[in-house]
Amino acid sequence: MYYLDERRDVVRIPPDRLGVKLETTISELAQQQFEGKLVDGQNLTVTIQDVKPLGEGHIIHGDGGVYQEVEYRALLFRPELQEVVEGAVVEIRKFGAFVRFGPLDGLLHVSQIMDDRVNIDEHNQRLVGVETKRDLKVGYKVRARIVSLSLSEISPRDSRIGLTMRQPGLGRLEWIVEAHKKAEDKTSKRPAPPKRDVQPGKALPKPAAKPAAKPAAAPAAGGPAA
Repeated sequence: MYYLDERRDVVRIPPDRLGVKLETTISELAQQQFEGKLVDGQNLTVTIQDVKPLGEGHIIHGDGGVYQEVEYRALLFRPELQEVVEGAVVEIRKFGAFVRFGPLDGLLHVSQIMDDRVNIDEHNQRLVGVETKRDLKVGYKVRARIVSLSLSEISPRDSRIGLTMRQPGLGRLEWIVEAHKKAEDKTSKRPAPPKRDVQPGKALPKPAAKPAAKPAAAPAAGGPAA
């Protein structure tokens, strides 16, 4: 998931950069310092922009640099457990496939690729289902769900992210389209409910009216009084 955030931090300006225009310097240094780093342990900073200085810089005794507080807008990427992501296969290994989604890579273990036993052709960077013959190669687009997540603050690109495609609506994008088509064909082949034979412009016949109830017989003349 991508989102924008307004942030504040401190940039160190080394002595050899003090003679350059301040706005240009702090923008370059902030990009070097913050982009590609984790924020709050769960947000990866993809890019920053609109870097502005706040107040005057500070000097620390024994350090020739200047520490300048800045504010900036950051584009952050935060993967979430159970989030559905789309990406491309970038590598095939003996234990599965690596999928790149956004700025990070996730692992599709062989047991989480399809409901079939999988043969691994690491030399040709290919995975093939034994019965279905479905294959997965480098460059193929897939849709998967995040099932495990452990981000590395030291090297975010080395974070451990587990993916699965063994759920409805997931898999290689071509498999998903194929599944939708089969479902539509199955629905279209269902027998239609029987129709009543009615000619155009002719009203439906009215149901027959119930016979009127007969009146009760009157008592005979001269009969016993009630």
